[in-house]
Amino acid sequence: MPGVLEGVRVLDFGRYIAGPFCGTMLGDLGAEVIRIEKLEGSEDRWVTPVAEGGEGAMFLQMGRNKLGLTLNPVKPAGREIVKKLVAVSDIVIANLPYEDLQKMGIDYETISAINPRIILATTSTFGSEGPYATRVGFDTIGQAMSGAMFLSGDGKVPTRMNAPFVDFTTALLNTVGVLAALIDRAKTGKGQKVETALLRSAINITNSHLIEQAMLSLNRIATLNRGFTAGPSDTFKCKDGWIYAMTIGQPLFVRWCKLMGDDKLAADPRFKDDLARGDNGEALSEIMQEWCDTRTVAEALAALEANRIPAGAVYSPQQALDDHHVNTAGFFHQMAYPGVEKPVPVLQEPVKLSRTPLSIRRRAPRLGEHTDQILQELGYTPAVIEKLRADRVV
Repeated sequence: MPGVLEGVRVLDFGRYIAGPFCGTMLGDLGAEVIRIEKLEGSEDRWVTPVAEGGEGAMFLQMGRNKLGLTLNPVKPAGREIVKKLVAVSDIVIANLPYEDLQKMGIDYETISAINPRIILATTSTFGSEGPYATRVGFDTIGQAMSGAMFLSGDGKVPTRMNAPFVDFTTALLNTVGVLAALIDRAKTGKGQKVETALLRSAINITNSHLIEQAMLSLNRIATLNRGFTAGPSDTFKCKDGWIYAMTIGQPLFVRWCKLMGDDKLAADPRFKDDLARGDNGEALSEIMQEWCDTRTVAEALAALEANRIPAGAVYSPQQALDDHHVNTAGFFHQMAYPGVEKPVPVLQEPVKLSRTPLSIRRRAPRLGEHTDQILQELGYTPAVIEKLRADRVV
């Protein structure tokens, strides 16, 4: 079944996550996505290498459903190829400093003059306005400057999350913006620029904490895994591993009190509501920890589930791969890739659509794998392509 974006062409000049994962989502939705890399390969191709050729885990995830083109867009002949591609494309993705986009000829002013219907999805660390506009950065800069790192850890050392949630959030917001621009273009016939920024995304995530600070000046500090505004909400060590359990709202708390065998806790003024339970969360965590001390992970989770209290095991990456539900529900698409001895477990579909489902139709491309094919479609002959290759344009 064709995807909802069948017939849409995307030029993906992205790097790492915030740009490329937007392209990945559009590809999963059915668009034709051309990943454009440096001649030696973009840096993100080689991060966390897992294949014999050096391709990394992140690229195998981000590169699915994409064609691979190598190109030097700074050389005149490369700029000409960019112009030809823009003329027959719908979307350009580039999470690069805007001055770099201008050097490459993919800034909005340039590409919209070539194709007024084109949509540019651009991402930076700080956005195009303000005193930090020209600064560069990565996911963790957003974590650091949004308050997220300060509110994570033990209250002594600010702690980042290894999973790059700011990058992925930015990519998803980019995707939302692109889809909105496509809807508008269907009405007006005109493209537009879609702009996201890592710090904007990070502040979107921490916004409720920032509002609380602005309104109440509580000056919260990190409390490891214990929740600020609910309790018990924490990690707990069982006999054979760790779990995370969380109660929020009075009905859940009453059920938890019964499970702990102490109904009187529900009438304790220290625990009168979620905010009070968060403020006195250490006492609740101690009660819960004593309960977990005598139980295995499976036993604790079974009792919590029987009482409809949200909880889950704290998994290692291998345990996440092995989880019965993850595998039975088909979370992973087992993707073959040259130079990899066993299938690569790529998430099957981050969003499920009942009538026009997302799909993985091709593996991540080898470096420059589709360069000749794409150039021939633009009208370049094999002899000209060979000359472009000799001149280090492609």
